[in-house]
Amino acid sequence: MSDFDQQQLAAQAWFRDLRDRITAAFEALEDEGAGLPALPNAPAAPGRFTFTPWDRTDHSGAPGGGGTMGVMKGRIFEKVGVNISTVHGEFNPEFAKAIPGAGVDPRFFATGISLVAHMANPHVPAVHMNTRFLVTTKRWFGGGADLNPALPRDDDTAMFKDAFRAACDRHDPAYWEKYSAWCDEYFYVPHRKRMRGVGGIFYDWLNVESEGDFETNFAFTRDVGETFLATFPRIVAARMATPWNDAERLALLRYRGLYAEYNLVYDRGTTFGLKTGGNTDAILMSLPPEARWD
Repeated sequence: MSDFDQQQLAAQAWFRDLRDRITAAFEALEDEGAGLPALPNAPAAPGRFTFTPWDRTDHSGAPGGGGTMGVMKGRIFEKVGVNISTVHGEFNPEFAKAIPGAGVDPRFFATGISLVAHMANPHVPAVHMNTRFLVTTKRWFGGGADLNPALPRDDDTAMFKDAFRAACDRHDPAYWEKYSAWCDEYFYVPHRKRMRGVGGIFYDWLNVESEGDFETNFAFTRDVGETFLATFPRIVAARMATPWNDAERLALLRYRGLYAEYNLVYDRGTTFGLKTGGNTDAILMSLPPEARWD
């Protein structure tokens, strides 16, 4: 499956372009906040992304694609990762049983973007966003975005959700109710009996059975990325100068413990990456740079 078709190439190119624009927007926020108070271990200059390519070997030993890990540790963004990947090969027989369309043929292709931002200021919410295109004997898009504040604000939550509600409504009036509920369910932490964040959208298995399906569902997936880019930087810009104290920073670190628990125990993306031989550092870039459980 290394000879990519036009759908695969189009999705791959889009995720790379979105990565470039998101990282540029985040670096611009670092420049804008250069004069704000920062953590003692923050860099003296505004943060910049470091991009590290990686290659994957399929479980059979053959080349299996790879990706680029992008990480910035700055003054506003304590740690943010924006990764892209395009991997292919064959699922191992046991894992293939869990993937739609792979039980009869283990060959696969997957391309996507994955983003997690952990912010220095407790008043700026953490955020997660990813979108992806997978191919087995079936084809589908998936992804979403969710806001993860340690100190929730109703106005930030409303801005974020209203933007994604509008994005959903531009494509299908049933999407918002379905995908926001799916987000609440997916990011629920059973052993803590609470959600990881305040919500957003999550979707998966948006099937491609014809060229028309591809264009329709790719358009929605692009809109998810554009909506994130138009919305989250506005929230950061509005909150990054808010003064904070030690108690609020402690609340942030304790919240990050919950975030780490979810990503290590329940997140399907983490499992998919590890089970398919992805880059471990890129997969675990979602973990916060510092957290507490006391």
